[in-house]
Amino acid sequence: MDSAPPLKRYEALAADIEASIRSGTLRVGDRIPSVRRTGESRGVSASTVFQAYYLLEARGLIRARDRSGYYVAEGGSRAAPPEAELSSQPDGESVALDVSEHVFSILEASMTREVVPFGSAFPSPLLFPLPRLGQILASSAKKLDPWSTVDDLTPGSVALRRQIALRYLANGVNVQADDIVITNGALEALNLCLGAVTRPGDSVIVESPTFYAALQALERMDLRAIEVPTHPREGIELDALEQAVVRHKPSACWLMTTFQNPLGSLMPAAKKKALVELLTHHDVPLIEDDVYAELYFGDRQPVPAKAFDTDGLVLHCSSFSKSLAPGYRIGWAAPGRFTRDVARRKLTTTLNTSVPAQLALATYLERGGFDKHLRKLRQTLATQQATFAQAVGHHFPEGTRATRPLGGYFMWVELPTTVDALELHRRALTLGISIAPGPVFSATGGFGHHLRLNYGHVWDARAERALATLGRLAGECAKRG
Repeated sequence: MDSAPPLKRYEALAADIEASIRSGTLRVGDRIPSVRRTGESRGVSASTVFQAYYLLEARGLIRARDRSGYYVAEGGSRAAPPEAELSSQPDGESVALDVSEHVFSILEASMTREVVPFGSAFPSPLLFPLPRLGQILASSAKKLDPWSTVDDLTPGSVALRRQIALRYLANGVNVQADDIVITNGALEALNLCLGAVTRPGDSVIVESPTFYAALQALERMDLRAIEVPTHPREGIELDALEQAVVRHKPSACWLMTTFQNPLGSLMPAAKKKALVELLTHHDVPLIEDDVYAELYFGDRQPVPAKAFDTDGLVLHCSSFSKSLAPGYRIGWAAPGRFTRDVARRKLTTTLNTSVPAQLALATYLERGGFDKHLRKLRQTLATQQATFAQAVGHHFPEGTRATRPLGGYFMWVELPTTVDALELHRRALTLGISIAPGPVFSATGGFGHHLRLNYGHVWDARAERALATLGRLAGECAKRG
């Protein structure tokens, strides 16, 4: 296995402050040194100090007070589990897939409101401004120009595509409205893009672990998967990726470079640039699944790999389902040189996406409500992650490790090797608790003692009892193993 990469400056600073909190040198209620003082004493910029403080705040260790600075938070000394440090080790072979039935059998069993949704793929719908969106939707429908149902048939609403293009621009990415195809959620965008760059029998590179819907899409299109080692913090290993490209000559890569599902990993910008350069050199298209990018906990949104695309080889896909409007099923693709092919595939499959829903989202974005909503959503998710991690550290068996993503709402948990995640899933479900066991994120059924947990739902007494129960069950499984 690869050794852990060296800490960045802000991570090293955060680690030192965290150690002071854990040891009791800094106690609950103590004021953290100011940004200016810390920057001067450590010889780093204010930006580096802010990044460290944002990271500590996301971990629940410190809290900001208006016009007063940062203080050690209540419960900050309660230990979260250590982070996962090592990359995965798939065998690197190109494999045919037979995963869908297994995935369906596990996920369908937990799709009910009565189950505590630690295994859910979605955050709580209560976190979104659905009443306000409903008002705008009703108003937009009344004012709907009948010709708009024809004029914007396949590429989608001009108004919405313009708003999406403006958000790309604000993040430093050159994507024009005409480069965008509106779809029925990100999953349709990803499937359309996959179909545009592959043919049955081709191989596609994926991360290890990877999003199970990617594996299902490959299986449905009769494609083969090549799993490549992936680091829990910084994403796919580029040396291993290049070896796989040279050996297998894949038709495409399907990767999540920002807050990957299930790891939560975030590929640094320099690594994203190197990724695009590598794939461009070998003329391999990158399908970039980027649905969590708006859910960052730091001071700025991570740029996508698309930002470094100069040859139109990055097919960027996203949606509003995870950040604004679950259930509206509005996503999009910015497919670069493949835009015309993706638009044609959309035309010959689902033809169009709900026009009233597109107009409602365009209006909401035009009125400037999205960023205000996102600020609140990010803070909520960061706080819930910190609380959740501390509870995992308290209730789960010794030897447990967990990722601490800088965004999104998933935590990847590595249990002692004697725990069978599928057995844990079955036992938890009988008690009304859902989890996503590790094997569903693998083309070969790996990650047998891992699981993905969703911290994007309300943390209350019911959730804490459920997590305590899950930790107890994991401990029992570990002892029996």
